[in-house]
Amino acid sequence: MNTFADYILEEEELDAKMEITYYLSKKAKVFFDKSVVFKVEIARLFLNYSKIDVDKNFVLTACLLCNCKKVNNAQDINRIHGYAKEGSKYLGEIGFSKRFCKVCEEVNRYSKSNPRERESDILELVDQFGGMLLDRPERIGFKADEALVLLEHRNLKSDYNRYLQSFIEFVKFLEKIQMNDIVNMTAFRRLVKIYNETEDLTKFIQKIVYEFEPKIDKLIAEQNDEIADEMFRKVEGANRPLFSEETTRKILAHIQNSPKIGANSNVE
Repeated sequence: MNTFADYILEEEELDAKMEITYYLSKKAKVFFDKSVVFKVEIARLFLNYSKIDVDKNFVLTACLLCNCKKVNNAQDINRIHGYAKEGSKYLGEIGFSKRFCKVCEEVNRYSKSNPRERESDILELVDQFGGMLLDRPERIGFKADEALVLLEHRNLKSDYNRYLQSFIEFVKFLEKIQMNDIVNMTAFRRLVKIYNETEDLTKFIQKIVYEFEPKIDKLIAEQNDEIADEMFRKVEGANRPLFSEETTRKILAHIQNSPKIGANSNVE
């Protein structure tokens, strides 16, 4: 008999995975809100950009569920420190493998699980960076470049994350892409704007899947084409002769006949 884990892992369409998680949250009271969808979209974009050799389906499913026991009460330190481990235990009860549960537990480092799984480092980057972009009761959301500085030099200052540099490159790449709205804005600003303006979770999912994703994927493809064309032009320019063939023959003939060099000199 298939478990819930089998059911959601066998579903490879991300919007369907989100729908499954949504109904799980209603039935089992697990944590699932707009911030989860927001971070999953960042994870999707990062995986597409970086081409890291991991199972994309596995990672995105883990990103959807790793915060399943998260609490909104920022004052409850014990719950904050323990929700990832509690969530890992719950995920094991509904059929997920020990490795999947370990990956989810390592979304943060409070449980001190070690050695860390590769996929966990992706979840950590997305969870921390994505969280910093969003408003909280005690502060407004950071800009992408500010969040990147804090991620590298504060949050992970004393911790090794194997994909940090790749993530930094990804954020800088995405920050160069402008999305047309009433005014032009970067991809991250546009994503945050949709988040702030869409209160209903299901409507937010629809806007991300059916509006944001097609636009950003198209813009990324166009940006990659421009980069490839620029690289080709540079290579072509580097290989292009400095002079025309006729001019080259004249120069060589002049050198051969020059008394300072000598008619018997070897010139290639």
